[in-house]
Amino acid sequence: MNHSGTLYVVATPIGNLQDISLRALDTLKSVDMVAAEDTRHTAHLLSHFGIKAKLVALHEHNERRAGEKILETLQSGLSVALVSDAGTPGISDPGAILVGMAREAGLNVVPLPGACAAVTALSAAGFDQPHFLFYGFLPASGAQRRRMLEGLREQQAVLVFYEAPHRVVESVQDMADTFGGERQILIARELTKTFETFHRCPLGEAVGWLQADPNQQRGEFVLLVEGAVAPPQNEVDEDAQRVLKLLLDELPLKQAVKLATDITGAKKNALYELALELKSES
Repeated sequence: MNHSGTLYVVATPIGNLQDISLRALDTLKSVDMVAAEDTRHTAHLLSHFGIKAKLVALHEHNERRAGEKILETLQSGLSVALVSDAGTPGISDPGAILVGMAREAGLNVVPLPGACAAVTALSAAGFDQPHFLFYGFLPASGAQRRRMLEGLREQQAVLVFYEAPHRVVESVQDMADTFGGERQILIARELTKTFETFHRCPLGEAVGWLQADPNQQRGEFVLLVEGAVAPPQNEVDEDAQRVLKLLLDELPLKQAVKLATDITGAKKNALYELALELKSES
């Protein structure tokens, strides 16, 4: 394996250490340096698999400064593996800045796929929607959090959030208030760990479930919320219907539909079908 001047972005387990890939182990054994979010945490991981490596700290508070030194290491022809405490670096974890710096410098960046809490939770959610939007951590401030959620309310995709235990109740309550109590939520807790928990229910029942057992408020959370339901393709809102009816009283059908489309912005085909229905009724 040739690692010269290459930055390897290595996914590590989110809980169960057996989830590490053979390729990740091979890379961690072979590189010249491992850049870790928490060197003590990564030292435990490496020790578990009998790997000895030179460790350097790269976390959210020093990423750019430490990144410059790592760039020098890479530019000298040495190889570096980038890891976070759990999961895939750069996904709500440090790493994106270093990867961007390496790419800007024209260095080779090689990702090693593996564990990701968001995708792990999605695979067990059972939401029949083809798209998802990964948001990550919401703002800690209640007012900012509610503004962010309001901006996501009409998204027709499963919404994926990470949340800390001390904020999970407040965040889920804000979701219920913003999205409505009928939407489904999957609460995924402590993924791949001893107390792994999945609970799916309507948003309106989620806070009650969390508060019923304080143990369910512990650990690391992934919250998946069902996306907004797309309106029927041919649905015409009340304002557009009113405008169309007024125009049909005065104009031929095609001209009325065209003007109603221009005025309301409603879909022409939907207005045309409605116009035919109205004409047949009259």
